[in-house]
Amino acid sequence: MAVSRDGVDQAETLSYPATAAAAAVSLDQLDTRLTDCHACPRLVAWREQVAAEKRAAFRDQEYWGRPVPGFGDPAARIVIVGLAPAAHGANRTGRMFTGDRSGDFLYASLHRVGLANQPTSVSADDGLELRGVRVTAPVRCAPPANQPTPAERQRCAPWLARELQLLGPSVRVLITLGGFGWQSLLGTLGGLGWQVPRPRPVFGHGAEATLLDPDGREVALLGCFHVSQQNTFTGRLTPPMLDDVLGRAVQLAG
Repeated sequence: MAVSRDGVDQAETLSYPATAAAAAVSLDQLDTRLTDCHACPRLVAWREQVAAEKRAAFRDQEYWGRPVPGFGDPAARIVIVGLAPAAHGANRTGRMFTGDRSGDFLYASLHRVGLANQPTSVSADDGLELRGVRVTAPVRCAPPANQPTPAERQRCAPWLARELQLLGPSVRVLITLGGFGWQSLLGTLGGLGWQVPRPRPVFGHGAEATLLDPDGREVALLGCFHVSQQNTFTGRLTPPMLDDVLGRAVQLAG
């Protein structure tokens, strides 16, 4: 039996996401179990290194440095799927899209369309509340260069799968920020027994598709360029463009 340096069976560590997620009976329990995950050695080393070294602007802050759970309404009708936590954003604050420019862009738009009680998201205790929407990701640890490996994506997938199961029939609209989230989400949904059109819908900003959940309910899938600075600083994604996608989601969610 291979044993890690802390005495835990390595096979058990690698299988932790699948076993722990499947056994979670509530979103709160899922989130608690997720934050204890150490299944991907490279991601664990990176998230902890970033948390220890810190960025100069945040040197007086204590970094979260763990996997980041989803955030928002437990009865969400809209689910927004990103990519992974940012090293000095969610990996620092412990909340999705919080404490960085990407989050500033996203939550300002959520506020404009009536899905958030305030336009800013700076820390996990800043009073932000989401209405009818939950923000999550297919990878829960900050990856080096924002690029998780295929094995890391696959190992992390059970967390998102179980999160969607626990949200259940309240979900009416799924939004992916970027092509990575689009492909990851479609793969996850297919594994959960959802009916995904063949050939698979192609990602694009403003793309729409209709999926059927295992009970035959129609759920809309919307595509949106990611809110990364690479897109927002260059004008590839503008506030009106994001508002349009979120507004369409509100319309479809009823």
